[in-house]
Parts: sequence; structure tokens; C-alpha cells
Amino acid sequence: MASPHSSSPVTGAQDSGPSSVRLDVWLWSVRIFKTRAAATTACRAGHVRLNDAPVKASQAVRVGDRVVVRRPGWQQVLDVRKLILKRVGAPVARECYEDLSAPPPPQIRAAVPRRDPGAGRPTKKDRRKLDELRGH
Repeated sequence: MASPHSSSPVTGAQDSGPSSVRLDVWLWSVRIFKTRAAATTACRAGHVRLNDAPVKASQAVRVGDRVVVRRPGWQQVLDVRKLILKRVGAPVARECYEDLSAPPPPQIRAAVPRRDPGAGRPTKKDRRKLDELRGH
């Protein structure tokens, strides 16, 4: 017999869980940010918007809300499907939102150019070639 105080970390419309969760907790729980502190910092810096409005980390998130997270070079657009109270595995976390964002630009996903060990410091010509590769 389940205790009335026990709750599942994932809540949806069928559960009698909370109707809202703090934004920073939800972002951390669905693995958008590695730490809750990083989610809070991003909210304070204005990199997170909820329903097209800038928000504080303590703002309540509800099912059906749209969260936009600005990343360097692109932005991630998420529709909230389920509310999570605790951090869960990646497959479960992906069920809690719908990712509507375009894929990140190829420069972001590209591997960092590496020099051969012992090759020394890059010359000015080498640095210009690296900048050209990176698209700077």
C-alpha cells in the first residue's frame, strides 16, 4: 500500500502532483542545465524566457508553458509536457518536454581543432587558419 505522502518524481495531468514547479528546479531536473545553480544564474542573466517574458528562477512553470533558453550561437525552445520535482535519467527527462528548437549550428557541434603534441605554440599564420576554421 502506497503512502499518501510518497510521490513520483515525474508528475503529469493524471497525477495529483503539484500544478507548478520552480523554473530553475524544472530546468535542472530535465537536464537542460548541469546544476540548479547554473539554471538560476542563467535566469538572472536573462538567458531564460517563459512564454516570451523574462523570468526569475522562482517563477512557476506549468504544463503547456513555453521555455526559451539562449545558448551561445542558438536558442533552445521547449514546450513543457510534464512537471518534474527531482532529477531523473535522460530518457525520462526527454518525455517531460518537446524540443521545438532548430538544431545547433555545425560550428558548435564541431570538434575543437587540436595540434600535434610537441608542435609548440601556433604561429600567427596558424592562428589565422584556426580562426578561419572556427568561422571567426
